[in-house]
Amino acid sequence: MSGSSTPRFAAIVNKVVEDQALDRTYAALADPTRRWLLETLRQGDARITDLAAPLPMTFAGVSRHIGVLESAGLVQREVRGREHWVSLAPDGLTMAKQWINEQTDFWETRADALAARLRRKRRAQ
Repeated sequence: MSGSSTPRFAAIVNKVVEDQALDRTYAALADPTRRWLLETLRQGDARITDLAAPLPMTFAGVSRHIGVLESAGLVQREVRGREHWVSLAPDGLTMAKQWINEQTDFWETRADALAARLRRKRRAQ
């Protein structure tokens, strides 16, 4: 293998890793219970016990949801004695936000180009 293919291979591997992280983020956000947990955590750190109390599911079920959010990098867990505290991860949505911004920029550029073309076409008539 030549040395010139290594950077390309690394770029492909990095892209795959980024895509997997983005997939985990969007999969985590796809569930209404997990979105509710994230919204609740905006008020501040909370124990899993407190997060589970108002939900119509078992503590284990809520803990699994927290695990999905943790795996996606959206929350952090800290064990304090016997209690598990959860907080929002400061940069948890950065990659998803960047992807959405890139898509928005692309489509806005396309829409602007279409609008300009339609204006030119109207003037030509």
